[in-house]
Amino acid sequence: MPFSLPRYQTPDFSVQPFVESPVVRFEEVTVPGVAPEGFHATSIYPEYLQIKKGEWRLLRGSRMDCVVVLESDGSLSVKEFRRLKRGDSVALGRRENGEDGIYVHTDAFVTPREDVREKFAFRTVISRETSFSIDYDELYELLAHERRNGFVLWVLGPAVAFDYDAREAFTGIIRGGFVHALTAGNALSVHDLEGSISGTALGQEIYSKRYAPLGHYKHLDAINTIRGVGSIQKAVEEGCIQNGIMKAIIEKGIPYVLAGSIRDDGPLPEVIADAYAAQDAMRRLACRATTVIAMATQLHSIATGNLLASYRVMTDGTVRPVYFYSVDMSEFAGHKLANRGSLTARSILTNVQDFVVTLERGLKKRYSLNE
Repeated sequence: MPFSLPRYQTPDFSVQPFVESPVVRFEEVTVPGVAPEGFHATSIYPEYLQIKKGEWRLLRGSRMDCVVVLESDGSLSVKEFRRLKRGDSVALGRRENGEDGIYVHTDAFVTPREDVREKFAFRTVISRETSFSIDYDELYELLAHERRNGFVLWVLGPAVAFDYDAREAFTGIIRGGFVHALTAGNALSVHDLEGSISGTALGQEIYSKRYAPLGHYKHLDAINTIRGVGSIQKAVEEGCIQNGIMKAIIEKGIPYVLAGSIRDDGPLPEVIADAYAAQDAMRRLACRATTVIAMATQLHSIATGNLLASYRVMTDGTVRPVYFYSVDMSEFAGHKLANRGSLTARSILTNVQDFVVTLERGLKKRYSLNE
């Protein structure tokens, strides 16, 4: 069957308990950055607020752990606490089934395949023993659809650049048009650039795994070289960088965010050192995403998950799901993501280098990697 998005089920607000639900209450902010007592905190799910009797309005551009503000023009916006200004009208209510004029819609999408599970069954929890063949096949179809109709955001850890084949494979995925945006930390870009300049990642040759002489200097030399040129962009333009992920991203004009951390070396010129500035930049990409694939980076995966809703309201008003994949060889990573609120994330537990190579081969076999 050809790929198709699951159908969105709009709630029927003409039935109980909604017909007796009150209009949602708002209260003004008196202290900048501080929400009124009893504020409503948003989730990853579609949420409706009854603004006037019988008028239930779906939040657009939502994310978890924010508040809803009624703007002066009557629109609703979702804001972080740090953005609240004195006089902002914040929605109140902590009951989510209409009792406070707020409905959190957790069963929004009709899925074609539902598992029938016995009361007692084995292998009900995802682990490294779980079979993922169908996940790959579904991902091939999803990415083929999203290449033309969506916005695919990749969240990368440095392990993607540590292996020769994985680095080459992900470069092929970029050039094939399956990457619309990328977020990562300083490390991914440093080791990718080190791979181009020295053929190493943290001093180890990315194909042979041999340790280079004075290998512990290689990533620092790479940082120093790029800082000397002025930027990654300029290093690519001047031919200092001959291959790799960052070169492909820059040459195709794909937006990217490199978010800094407390332990960064250098860092590279494009790395955003201010945590909230980095969050804002990541948010601008996340709010466009229809599919997110996070690989081998627990902290960046969770951070991205916190910026996402499980749905996207499109420009034509239709509502579609946001697909979120977490790829990591650690079972802990998948569980941690769910425990931090990203309840709709799907985990593929495998070595990320094997995943990237398998994914690129599958896409190449089924679809052209030349846009």
